[in-house]
Amino acid sequence: MSAKTRLGQTAEIAGPTNANIFPNGNVAASLISKAKRPLLVVGSHSVKVQTNDGDLIDSTIRAMKNSKVAVVATAHMVGEFKKRGADQANSLSLFVLGKYLSDPEWMGFDGKGPYDAVVFMGFAYYMEWLVESGLKNFAMSLRTISLDRNYQPNAKWSLGWMPEPDWKESIEIIVSRLEEEA
Repeated sequence: MSAKTRLGQTAEIAGPTNANIFPNGNVAASLISKAKRPLLVVGSHSVKVQTNDGDLIDSTIRAMKNSKVAVVATAHMVGEFKKRGADQANSLSLFVLGKYLSDPEWMGFDGKGPYDAVVFMGFAYYMEWLVESGLKNFAMSLRTISLDRNYQPNAKWSLGWMPEPDWKESIEIIVSRLEEEA
């Protein structure tokens, strides 16, 4: 871990509230599992990020076996899901999704109600930072979770910075837990 008491860049001030750091993958898995309507948001860096079972797209496809988990692919990532036989992934621009998530009347992709937890992974740091800043200020009841290796101060929870083998193990724990509940 970092020697600093607060993670992130020295000049980066995300406001009075910063993300809590998951101590390990089991805590993250429990928090995501307890959500009634979790949404996994997969970004364009997902094909570049290697996990124990391939890349973040492969890990997300495994998590999609859990019927309560909805997935939205941003940018061109929906094509990657379709190439791999996962047609149930939704597609929407990240910033448009941020606007929808801050609207209390939006009923989600399936029309069954708003999401209570949104899990971000595979994004450029600055893009995720911007969307989570908006959600932190305009969708305060929404639980936001960042599974990227970088600490995201605007999320409510973040895996924070960790060595790559530890991060891969955390992702494996989370995905395995979601698969088990399917």
